[in-house]
Amino acid sequence: MGLIEIEGMEFYAYHGHYEEEQIVGNKFLVDIKIEADCDVPAHSDNINDAINYQTVYKIIKKQMKIKSRLLENIVKRIIDAIFDELPGIEKVEVKLSKMNPPMGGKIKKVSVTMSR
Repeated sequence: MGLIEIEGMEFYAYHGHYEEEQIVGNKFLVDIKIEADCDVPAHSDNINDAINYQTVYKIIKKQMKIKSRLLENIVKRIIDAIFDELPGIEKVEVKLSKMNPPMGGKIKKVSVTMSR
């Protein structure tokens, strides 16, 4: 078993509960951890046997383009899409952070982490 981590994927998107957030947009960061059997690609040295990191990024980018009011909704969609589109996944954990959320004070970020 292996753990693949892709950290700090940055997106500008239009998610948020408030209408202004869906117009102005904000910066979001995504971190993902994927548990999968890495024995075959470790021996074959062939990307066709591995979880392709670029494919993971494209799946996340596609989901980040769909407007949502809640971070939880986006994270669930990302997890579902990863399991739907990539075979051999054992577990996925996604952390989604909204930078500088409009909460009436100076806040670096708010994050939601979910796994399946």
